This record gives sequence, structure tokens and C-alpha cells, in this order.
Amino acid sequence: MFHVCVAATLAVVLMAGTAWAECQPDRVELRGDWGGATFRVTVADDPTEHARGLMFVEEMPVDDGMIFIFRAPRRASFWMENTLIPLDMLFVDETGTVRHIHENATPMDRTPIMGGDSILAVLEINGGLSEKFGIDVGTRLRHPGLPQNLAAWPCNAR
Repeated sequence: MFHVCVAATLAVVLMAGTAWAECQPDRVELRGDWGGATFRVTVADDPTEHARGLMFVEEMPVDDGMIFIFRAPRRASFWMENTLIPLDMLFVDETGTVRHIHENATPMDRTPIMGGDSILAVLEINGGLSEKFGIDVGTRLRHPGLPQNLAAWPCNAR
């Protein structure tokens, strides 16, 4: 039953990814050779929100996530201390291009997860969704919190 619900939800998420014409602060859109997807997101854009992230969250709807947006590109490193659910982490540069994916980060693990240099944002989604969708390095992400003048897929483009 769970797999049927997940498959139905994933189909809705994939279809919704093509329906949004303009960016919205509570949405992240992804597209690539694999297709497209839309996630409802909470934005973490200050140091306090960055530190807390998804800690202590016991479950997250399949089409939800969190996007961490930094003030400037930087070397990005995350860990899973006090994070109770497995996550996929998509490390994104200032053009909105996915540069690295860490799949199924282990809950409660304090081992640093390196995302690379020149990272402006990190999208966290439920563990395993990158593989299910086929999301890969080179996927384009758009969100109004990213610099639109540099965007590979700006908010005003279809």
C-alpha cells in the first residue's frame, strides 16, 4: 500500500513540476534530461535556520523539502546530527545547477558530508528520491532566492 501511495504522489509531483510558470518562495522546481519535479520547501536562509535544518523532524511528506540558501557561494559541508530521517542532499551552485548529490544520508550520523566548493544552496529531500526520479548532476533548479541574473533556468523562463 505504501508503495502505491508513494508512486501516486511522485506522479503528482512530477506533473506539478511542469505546471508552475513562475517561481514561488515555498516551491523548488527541478528539471533535467530525466524530466521535472516540484517540491514544497521551507527556506533556511540565516545561520540559525542553517544550524537547525531538519533536525528532530520525524517524518516529511514525499513532496516536501528544505532549501538552504547561503549569502555567497562557499564550501558546503553538512552532517546528520539529530536528524531522524534519511535525506538526499542536492548541492547547487549560483546558476542553480546541481553539482553534487549525496543520497540517503544516514540519520544521526555526525560524519561530515562534503558538497564541494562554490555551493550557494542545498536542497534536502527525502532519502531515495534522487534515484527514484533520476535526478543527477547537471539538473537545473529554480527558486526566487537564487540570483536570477546568473540562473541557468531563471524564474521568468518556462
